Amino acid sequence: MPTFQAWLLAIRLKTLPAAIVPVWAGCLMAWKLAGQFHLSLAVATLLGALFIQIATNFFNDVIDADKGTDTEKRLGPQRVTASGLLSRGSVLRGAFLMLALATLSGLYLFAHCGWEILVIGLPSLYLSYGYTGGMFPLAYRGMGEVFVILFFGLVAVGGTVFVQLDDVPKDAWLLGLQIGCLSAVLIAINNFRDLEEDRAAGKNTIVVRFGRVFAFWGIQLLSLVPLGLIFGMSHPAIDRVTWFKISLGPSLIFYSLITYGLWKALRTKRVGDSLLGVAALQLIVFVILQSFVMSR
Repeated sequence: MPTFQAWLLAIRLKTLPAAIVPVWAGCLMAWKLAGQFHLSLAVATLLGALFIQIATNFFNDVIDADKGTDTEKRLGPQRVTASGLLSRGSVLRGAFLMLALATLSGLYLFAHCGWEILVIGLPSLYLSYGYTGGMFPLAYRGMGEVFVILFFGLVAVGGTVFVQLDDVPKDAWLLGLQIGCLSAVLIAINNFRDLEEDRAAGKNTIVVRFGRVFAFWGIQLLSLVPLGLIFGMSHPAIDRVTWFKISLGPSLIFYSLITYGLWKALRTKRVGDSLLGVAALQLIVFVILQSFVMSR
């Protein structure tokens, strides 16, 4: 495999919507709430989120190979370190390069937004490694989904709105929880697929701890909670009457079909790499649906 393709494999393109969508949703909400949008701040926020996501994937690739979690016999997509497509040192250098670029984006935001950016940025930088590495690797303690909801949902969306408005209204937190739940579907499906391999390597994900049935219903709950959270939104930016009108249209029908497809595939245990792409599509369709609502 050419080196360029190996790096694309290491980046894990299907996971990148988890970094892009929160910034998209947060910027949209800021524009709707206050009628303002700062493009340079949005670009810096997006780049920072992408660099941290890619660094997380690189660290995960190396650490899982070191711990024997990823092998050449894994069911999911090929991992570049375990398969020898890229050297361990190269992937680690790539991870630190991504962290350096994320730091540069953060410094730009710090200069414009103040010390609060450090509260968001420093834990995010560390946890790109601490997700699978360090003294308390979250992914190995069954806390991967919680991490994603917190940092790729609440922190990412709330932080984006803060960068734009210098404030975080209640609806931004609710939107962050919605996005976080759907982003967690990505990691939950990944863990569902890797159950046997993770169990053998001592990686105690939620599905390893509680079994496939528990994980199956957990994924369904993560898919449905975002719809229910619409009721908690009170600001005029979220017009629930409009939302229910749109719910009869193609966007929600498409979202429902995707959710049903996930349910059917998980129920029959047909969990391949393509299902991760379906989960990413579910996340994108949901934020498109929210975009229609908030643009009314």
